Amino acid sequence: MSATYFISPLVGLLPVIAFLAVLVYFDSYKLVKLRVVVATIVGGGIVAGVSYFLNGALIEVLNIEPATLSGYVAPLAEELLKASIVFALIQRRRIGFLIDAAIFGFAVGAGFAVVENSYYFLARLSADVGVGTWIIRGFGTAIMHGGTTAIFGMMSLRRIEQRDAGIGLALVPGLSLAVLIHAAYNHSLLPPIYTTLVVMFALPVLLHIVFQRNEKSIGDWLGTGFDADAQMLELINSGQLSDSPLGKYLSTLKAKFQGVVVADILCYVRLHTELAMRAKGMLMMRENGFDVPIDEATKDSFEELHYLEKSIGKTGQLAIAPMLHLSHKDLWQLYILAK
Repeated sequence: MSATYFISPLVGLLPVIAFLAVLVYFDSYKLVKLRVVVATIVGGGIVAGVSYFLNGALIEVLNIEPATLSGYVAPLAEELLKASIVFALIQRRRIGFLIDAAIFGFAVGAGFAVVENSYYFLARLSADVGVGTWIIRGFGTAIMHGGTTAIFGMMSLRRIEQRDAGIGLALVPGLSLAVLIHAAYNHSLLPPIYTTLVVMFALPVLLHIVFQRNEKSIGDWLGTGFDADAQMLELINSGQLSDSPLGKYLSTLKAKFQGVVVADILCYVRLHTELAMRAKGMLMMRENGFDVPIDEATKDSFEELHYLEKSIGKTGQLAIAPMLHLSHKDLWQLYILAK
């Protein structure tokens, strides 16, 4: 066998991994951990295996031709499976910003593409598959898988942050666009080489725009959020809390909760705000190249926070939500600090 026989498949595997590596490298705030990215790639590979058997079952159940499956059914099934991993990461507060969604979404697609192209290679060991086919699969199909899932993650996170709709409806636009792009790619509306070129040039431009918006979004959030947290702590420690809107709101809770619980609520607000400030400070240090370890005092603070959560209960946590102005980013930053 010639060297080309073994080199050609690498063209189908390396581009998507290299593209993902570039995304992680240019994440200036180092918001994602490499081990989580690797785990996400593995998850995407598992999804590829599941989709193989699912697509086979769909052909039997729906009694459709492979071309119909590829053009209409598979895009929906595969994008749903890939999206489920990204959605789980959002729900578990692993994703806080658009760039996180882009990286993890692309990682899912990369894992999917690596397994799919590896299977394609093994299934055609005896066939003469040229370099051109692998260029299309590596720079076109593989990048498409990563790009569609990244788009789903970014659009869904944006909708969740804006609270435009319930969590289910917030996923619909991103998933619909991912399925549409996937289906259009499978329909080969353009010659394969032209479709590959569109994917190769359009996705980097899109992600470059996301990177720029992400940097501005994080900078704005860190600035305004840090100031708001500082003002909250100053108010709590000033001794003039009772005259403030926060103090008046706490007074209304006395009729609904025992005095001890109200005191724990105030402690929870103070501790939550302190930890939020530490998280923002840690991100600022990361931006400047410093990896700040979590000290024992911060770990103790989280233990105290968990104790207070149990003390005030679910009802108490719902009652203080208006005071903390909890957004998806606020919950995410505490997860980052905890880890």
